[in-house]
Amino acid sequence: MTAKPLFLPFVVMLALAMVPTCVTAAPLPADLRDIAHAWAHVTYEVAPGAQDDAYQALEARAEKLVQTNPGDADAKVWLAIILSTHAGEHGGLGALGMAKQARALLEQAQAIQPDALDGSIYTTLGSLYDHVPGWPLGFGDKDKARALLLKALQVNPDGIDSNYFYADFLYRHGDRAGALAAVKKALAAAPRPDQPLADRGRRAQAEKLLQTIQSHS
Repeated sequence: MTAKPLFLPFVVMLALAMVPTCVTAAPLPADLRDIAHAWAHVTYEVAPGAQDDAYQALEARAEKLVQTNPGDADAKVWLAIILSTHAGEHGGLGALGMAKQARALLEQAQAIQPDALDGSIYTTLGSLYDHVPGWPLGFGDKDKARALLLKALQVNPDGIDSNYFYADFLYRHGDRAGALAAVKKALAAAPRPDQPLADRGRRAQAEKLLQTIQSHS
């Protein structure tokens, strides 16, 4: 418990901004679709006090899928997403450990299929590099974050996630005009019919970011 304040800025930023980014317009296989739906439910509908156990259970399901299908990049990305989101809810030293595990899974997925899930590897990695503390506590790196988020936009230029996370990055680093343009593009993104709950959650985050940017213009 004594280490938790040391990681408080990281935990707060994760909780506010780093709900990971992997829901796509393309249909998912049934097992991954079930995990995606469960992730959206836990993230947006389960009370914060119950999320820790729910994420742990979901991680166990995703880990089993990764072990059964070690060459499946999508499964690795989804496990990374669950770990990253859980890090924001969990806090403390465990949050950084989960973030490091998520980074390793995303790098493995990138080696298998670089464009998996419409560039979500780059969006999620970019957000991790942006929000995790830098050396010596963690692996955070603003320059790497920017490069990865721009790569995500190359793969998925019109996506709600790729534009939202780039907007968040730009705003936090002082580029309000760029952030405003990016968040408006996120809000203009086409809906994903098979993931209405995830879309509603991300859109609510984007609308909140838009209001924040406008209030500080």
